[in-house]
Amino acid sequence: MFSKVLVANRGEIAIRIMRACKELGIATVAVYSEGDKDSLHLELADEAVCIGKAPSQDSYLNISSIISAAEITDSDAIHPGYGFLAENPYFAEICESCGIKFIGPSSQSIRLMGDKVKAKETMAKAGLPLVPGSRKALKTKEEALSLANRLGYPVMLKAKAGGGGKGMRICHSDVRLISAFMTAQSEAEVAFGDSEIYMEKFLEKPRHIEIQIAADNYGNVIHLGERDCSIQRRHQKLIEEAPSPVVDSKTRRKLGELVVKAIKSIDYTSVGTVEFIFFENNFYFIEMNTRIQVEHPVTEELTGIDLVKLQILIAAGEKIKIKQEEINFSGVALECRINAEDPEKDFIPSPGRIDFCYFPGGKDIRVDTHLYAGYVIPPYYDSLIAKIISKGKTREEALRKMDRALSETIVEPVKTTTSFCRQVINDPDFKRGIYHTDFLKKFIHKEGE
Repeated sequence: MFSKVLVANRGEIAIRIMRACKELGIATVAVYSEGDKDSLHLELADEAVCIGKAPSQDSYLNISSIISAAEITDSDAIHPGYGFLAENPYFAEICESCGIKFIGPSSQSIRLMGDKVKAKETMAKAGLPLVPGSRKALKTKEEALSLANRLGYPVMLKAKAGGGGKGMRICHSDVRLISAFMTAQSEAEVAFGDSEIYMEKFLEKPRHIEIQIAADNYGNVIHLGERDCSIQRRHQKLIEEAPSPVVDSKTRRKLGELVVKAIKSIDYTSVGTVEFIFFENNFYFIEMNTRIQVEHPVTEELTGIDLVKLQILIAAGEKIKIKQEEINFSGVALECRINAEDPEKDFIPSPGRIDFCYFPGGKDIRVDTHLYAGYVIPPYYDSLIAKIISKGKTREEALRKMDRALSETIVEPVKTTTSFCRQVINDPDFKRGIYHTDFLKKFIHKEGE
């Protein structure tokens, strides 16, 4: 087991990882930027090291500073959390070369799954179905136009190294495709340092469903069911739930077995998520995330398995002790992401000082946050400030508990998405489990977008 883990992240996920480490008897090191000098994760760590100025590129994306912090604190492992360097193969490679354990998959696995085109090729060979589209990056507009006309509009352009909605464009005509092709390339180059673009048939109003997996160094692979992440705004998830209202136990078992087989074929180790588009009763593989997910708590609440602890134990060389047949999916869990954004003003970020905050409690309510009264939300990072998770024996019960929890949540004076989440979960269609990836448009239209 590790003696000391450096957490190369900030906010609620840094605290989440530190809690898991403490329960495993592992000392923790926090890293922080000058803009995060008052962040709560510093207080909860055993040690803290400043790694640079407030902008991410000078701190949380500064590989040399993070490695130096690990070396001066004698950390024997680094946990990257999500975002920042979590899926950067070069960072994992540097950790490996410095004798510091990267708590995640190998750099080779990150590189393979991070290349969206190669990932699709690999998973197709392993038996996962793909959305119709290009199997390689498109080099020219002419090549894109030819493929679009074969597939039929609408189509979607996607960055080869993409994520978070960057480098994505939906096209309904040749004219739109021509203009979007260069725009998507430029955006991808800026966001990922890789301008290559590929194309998929755009499936209108699908669901976004992902399968959580865990794999150790001894060939043991398990799946922990699915999460429905269809409630999104601009490709950013806002509300998640497990299990999905549209996946029955037979489908879950069949899809899970297919994913486990695919993961074994690539010799993957660590936790990870295999993501699918669900459209007209068919599942299509879209990508794999080689890290812990923001929405991992709903799976933890559903299965009773601590995914962050499991991730650490796998990295430490331990075997997965639970067998697939021993995993029970009990009840329904929901997660609402609370962002410091103003829904009435196009969801613009709302950084600033928190004068007062109160988060809900009670049975089957979990809150993951780094907020406290007096904390100043910095303007430099992602706007996520809290995650509220509810659990119920039934979906109806989980929704009622979430509604109650959101009604108790107070964060003043900054604007948050709390009331917007509450509006969504009380929508009659959402209550019936009838929703898709474009579901939020009707709410945003009401808000004046």
